[in-house]
Amino acid sequence: MTVRVTLIAPSTNEALREVRFDDQSPLDPAGFTRAEAVADTLAPGVHVYSSPSPRCHETAQALGLDAETLTDLAGCDMGRWRGRTLDAVAALEGEAVALWLSDPTAAPHGGESVRELRVRVGAWLDGLWSQAGRILAVVEPDVIRAAVLHALGAPDEAFWRLDVRPLTATELSGRAQRWNALCGRPLGPQTTETPSVPR
Repeated sequence: MTVRVTLIAPSTNEALREVRFDDQSPLDPAGFTRAEAVADTLAPGVHVYSSPSPRCHETAQALGLDAETLTDLAGCDMGRWRGRTLDAVAALEGEAVALWLSDPTAAPHGGESVRELRVRVGAWLDGLWSQAGRILAVVEPDVIRAAVLHALGAPDEAFWRLDVRPLTATELSGRAQRWNALCGRPLGPQTTETPSVPR
C-alpha cells in the first residue's frame, strides 16, 4: 500500500514577517485571504490534521479543511525565546543562538531541541504506514523540515538548509518503509499530482 502525505505550510502572520519565534498569533488578514484563494485546488484528504498553533488552524479553516488538531505536530517548543525576534535574542544571547543553530541536540532556550523535534515528528510519520487514503496536514515549517529529514534519513544538521515558504505543499509518498519527497510546491492545481514511487 502506498502512503501519501501532503504537508502544507501555513499562510503569513505577524510573527513570520518579523522573524519572531511564534507567539501563537493568528493569521493576518492578507494571509487568510491568500489561503482562501487556493482552497479549491487541494485534492481531498481522507485524514486531515493540523498543528495546534492558531496560524495552522486558521490556514486549515481558510482552505476549507476540517482538521483534527494533533499535539504531535506542534512546532518546536522554543521555551523562553517564544514571542521574541531572532535579532533580539541574538543581541542578548549570541552564544546560545550560535549553539542552537549549530548543534541539533542543544536547547539553550529551555524548550525542545531540533533532534527532539525530529524524533517526535518522525514517530508520527512512521505511524502512518497502516493508514489508508491521502493524508493532509497543515503544519508549522519546522515540522515540515523535521518530517523531510526523517523521511529521507538526512542528518539533523541539514535542518537549517531546508527553506519552507508559506502556503506550499511538501508531498511524501512511500511504501515498504521508504519515502520519496516532492518539496515546496506552491498551492495550486499542480499539487494534486504526487511523485511516483519506485516499484
